[in-house]
This record gives sequence, structure tokens and C-alpha cells, in this order.
Amino acid sequence: MVLNYLWISFFLIAFVVAAIKLIFLGDVVVFKAIVDGVFETAKTGVDISLGLIGVMALFLGFMTIGERAGAINVLSRIVGPFFSKLFPGVPRNHPAMGHMMMNFSANLLQLDNAATPFGLKAMESLQELNKDKETASDAQVMFMVLHASGLSIIPVSVIAQRVIVGSKNATDIFIPCVICTFVATMVAMIITAFKQRFSSRQWAAILIFSLVGSACLAGLAVFLRHLTPANASIFSNVLSTGLIMLLFVVFILGGMYKKIAVYDAFIDGAKQGFEVAVKIIPYLVGMLVAISVLRNSGVFDYIIKGAQWFFAQLGFNTDFVPALPTALMRPFSGSASRAMMIDAMTNPAYGGPDSFVGRLSCMFQGSSDTTFYVVALYFGSVGIKRTRYAIPVSLLADLAGITTAIIVAYNWPWTGPVLEVTVPK
Repeated sequence: MVLNYLWISFFLIAFVVAAIKLIFLGDVVVFKAIVDGVFETAKTGVDISLGLIGVMALFLGFMTIGERAGAINVLSRIVGPFFSKLFPGVPRNHPAMGHMMMNFSANLLQLDNAATPFGLKAMESLQELNKDKETASDAQVMFMVLHASGLSIIPVSVIAQRVIVGSKNATDIFIPCVICTFVATMVAMIITAFKQRFSSRQWAAILIFSLVGSACLAGLAVFLRHLTPANASIFSNVLSTGLIMLLFVVFILGGMYKKIAVYDAFIDGAKQGFEVAVKIIPYLVGMLVAISVLRNSGVFDYIIKGAQWFFAQLGFNTDFVPALPTALMRPFSGSASRAMMIDAMTNPAYGGPDSFVGRLSCMFQGSSDTTFYVVALYFGSVGIKRTRYAIPVSLLADLAGITTAIIVAYNWPWTGPVLEVTVPK
């Protein structure tokens, strides 16, 4: 419903602004610019969606190998002891615990097709323990805010989009996205722990997790800061691409160990790549067209100039402002924020996907989840009407991820050379 009103408002606002420009400013080509932009953007949306088929087929193929090789189960056993502290009201052997761990593990690998069913089953199992069937329990709220914080190991969809729009180094947002999602998750976890009045033992578990994660990420950041920009760029590129390749190899070896048909598993997963790419065409075209109407009517220019003036008055650098629409759309709609991200990467005024704005918009997209959609889906599936503090905490986590993305983008060594790999014919 929110997305419906949002989409309609884009067109109505654009029409009103365009009419004002025509009547009072004498801009006789404003409507032609809007209509030409609509047709061009519709074509671009289809081209981008079809271009995703190969990349999505590749990643989903390998992810299916990992799923069948037991990667999710391994991750579940690793995080199990920690999550038992976060959900004290859930018995250790209750089905809800297994479903939640499977959901989080699938999210870490961005196995969306596996994560959603596990999440719905987890919420259903938690509802069995809930005494007030219309009010979210502590466990349900904790599960929801952690899920909405969007913690993942590899931002597969963002990397895929960067490849399609012509990025020379599509994986260079890999580590920054991990940092942003980690911070967002910690904020969601800590605020919820305060609200639920965790015991000292529970706080100890959170402290250990946060210290270990923060130490690893801080150590990486400090190490990169002590390198020259060129060497830092090379190290970041090698680390991000090396980790992805390592994950592929580990999945293949795991599949061989489990004696599954590795190639067949890859093909089964790769088939989903075509389905996913085709499925998003209507959503992507719809949102890209609406964004194009706003941009060509001049609304975007007014919004961005207004935001730049506001932050300039506060004494801030305003280079990040053109990427903000992606961050603002992310809690409402994944398709809308994806369209905003693509618009930021393909707009010549911003310098392309490897520009500061292009990279930052990708970091916004990869640093959180669609909060309102997730809350509506998961709580609605079990009839929860009173969500308590789940939405405010999730939005605070989104804000933490956005703020972290801006700070990281300004301090990350983007200035190094962009590496291009030449494949001999």
C-alpha cells in the first residue's frame, strides 16, 4: 500500500512541478523531456534486467551448491550458541531456534529464496510460544529487527547490478557493505537488548560478538589507512574478489565431500537466475519510469539542492547528497531503492558506477533491508497487530547503516587505480 501511494505521488508531483515551469517559467519543452525520458527509461529497465541473467545465474548456481553441501547447517552450528542468548524465552531444542538460525544463515549467504520460507516458519514457531497472539513477543521483535538489519557476507545483487551498468571494479563495495550491515545489526541488537532488559550473561555474549566483529573490521580499516591509495585499492580488490572465489571453491569442495551432483546443483540454481531477472522487469521498469518523471520534471534537482543547502548550513560536505534517494527508499521498497541506485550509477552527471555517488548508493542499498515490507510480511503472516518497538528500532538500525556508509565512503581508499582484467581471446 505504501509503495502504491509512493508511485502515484511521483507522477502527480512531477506533473504539478512541470505545469508550474511551463506556465510561470516558460519552459515549453518540459513535458517533452518527461515523455522522452519515460520511453528511454523503460527500455533501459528491460536492458538492465535481461543483462542480469548471466550474473544472477552464476551466483545462484554456486549458492545452490553451497545450500545442498550444508553451508547453511554449518553456519547454523557456528552461530547457535550465541543466538540462544538472544532468545532466552525460546527453548534450545524448540523448532523456532532451528528455523531462525537457518533464516539468518541463509541471509548471510544472500540465499533469499531459502531465507524467506525459513523466516516465515520461524515466525510461525515463535507464535506458538507467544501468549498474546496479537502482540509481538520479545523473541519475535528480536528476530524481526535482526532480520531487518540486513546482515550479509556478500552483497550479491548489488555486485550484479554494478557489473551490468559497466563498473570496472564491481566488487569494491564488498567490504564497505559488510562494515555497514555489521554496524546496523549491532545497533538493532543493542537497542532491543536494552528494551528487553537483558541479563549480564546475555550482555556478555553481545559484548564478545561486538568486540570480535569490531576488532576485525577496525583492524582491516586501520591496515588499509596505512597503505598508499594505490596499494589499498589493490589489496581491497584482491581481498574482495579472493573471498568470493574462495567461497565458490569451498562450496564445490563441500559438494564433493557430501557426494552431491555439483554440476547439476549449479544448473538447478542457475535456472533461477533467468526467473529472477525476468521477474523483476515490471517492478524495475515501473520504478525507473517514476524516477525518470521526477528527474526530468526538475523535482530531483530541487530536492537535492535543498538537501545540499541544508547540510551546507550545518557545515557538512554535500558530495553524498545525490545518493540519498537510495537510502530514503530502502526501508519502503527494494525495487524502488534498486531503481534509485541504478539511476545514481547511470546518471552521467554523477560520473558513473565507479564514482563516489555511484559507490555510495550501492553501499546504501547493501547496508539494510526493506524494513516495512519485512515487518508487514512476517508479522502479518501470523496475525500480529501490535508490533511494539520493532519498526522504530529497525529504522534506527537503517539510520546507523546510512550514517556508517557515508563515513566509510568518505574515508575508504577509492582513489587507487581501477583494475581492469584483460581476458585473451
